[in-house]
Amino acid sequence: MMKALITAAVSFALLAGAVVAANQTLAEDNNVTQKTTPAAMQLPVEGEFPSLSGATEWLNSKPLTAAELRGKVVLVEFWTYSCVNWRRTLPYVRAWAQKYKDRGLVVIGVHSPEFSFEKNVDYVRREAGKMGVSYPIAIDNDFAVWSAFGNEYWPALYFVDARGRIRHHKFGEGEYDLSESVIQQLLTEAGVKGVAHEVSSVDPNGFEVAADWNDLKSPETYIGYARTENFASPGGLGSDDRREYAIPPLGLNRWALSGDWTAEREFVALGKAGGRIAYRFHARDLNLILGPGAGGSVRFRVFLDGRPPGPAAGVDVNAAGYGTVTEPRMYQLIRQPKPIVDREFEIEFLDPGVAAYDFTFG
Repeated sequence: MMKALITAAVSFALLAGAVVAANQTLAEDNNVTQKTTPAAMQLPVEGEFPSLSGATEWLNSKPLTAAELRGKVVLVEFWTYSCVNWRRTLPYVRAWAQKYKDRGLVVIGVHSPEFSFEKNVDYVRREAGKMGVSYPIAIDNDFAVWSAFGNEYWPALYFVDARGRIRHHKFGEGEYDLSESVIQQLLTEAGVKGVAHEVSSVDPNGFEVAADWNDLKSPETYIGYARTENFASPGGLGSDDRREYAIPPLGLNRWALSGDWTAEREFVALGKAGGRIAYRFHARDLNLILGPGAGGSVRFRVFLDGRPPGPAAGVDVNAAGYGTVTEPRMYQLIRQPKPIVDREFEIEFLDPGVAAYDFTFG
């Protein structure tokens, strides 16, 4: 879900020249949080805290400015609510916001939308409430704050010290212990006494569970014609035209449509009930970003290798594979138990009107 098509399995820790104190070890492993010692890190100054004035609206807070936040340690988090990479980071950010809010930390979530439906502030407010995002949210529909930071990724974390200087950043998932150690150090530098060096323990569930990186062999796949890859239906994917599609035999990481679909830049839209999407994948989790269209809800049924998913059903379907698209968001359709092998996924829509945007895996 990161911009520039960086996959969930790659964690970028661009420490920008920071030198870690002696005897500190940073494990480069997306699937294991990194352990750090309490010894101080030499964190460079990466720039000044940019303006937040480009935000079009604020949730959970009055508008905040860089100037009034001087004296506070600030964690600026770029997110978009349908992003699986961000969802897997969220339990840690939520824990830090709660743990350090009385010690001088301010967490700001800058919501910069990837898909058009994410510009709807009511959707952002609803999803933030369901996910427990209670810290201030800057609505960045024009990408003004994004541009002010020179950001390119979801998720992205920027760590600002009490003097208004960016001292560290983290792109993508992982390195949660290191990130929390940076927060602790910046609070200590700000004069906060007795900052504990223990790192937070989280118990994620649903979408927030870390990916099974060892068995993740399928990439994020956009479905609209602007960015899609590996489409297998005969005749290729159209652009802004309505046509009938068929599903051929699929190789790994190939996907296809059957039925009456219109391909648009961001999504494909179903014209008649009975349309299907198929994907041959290798991963524990399969998620699909879906919207209900104008009809308000769309019923569907999921199949795994031609059968109901049973114990491999995701949180948004039952064991028989049935579910309903009621709002535009990410739906977890498959979470399979081990052993993880190549599987063929199909989803059949029992009503017309659905819009399908993006496959993600975990």
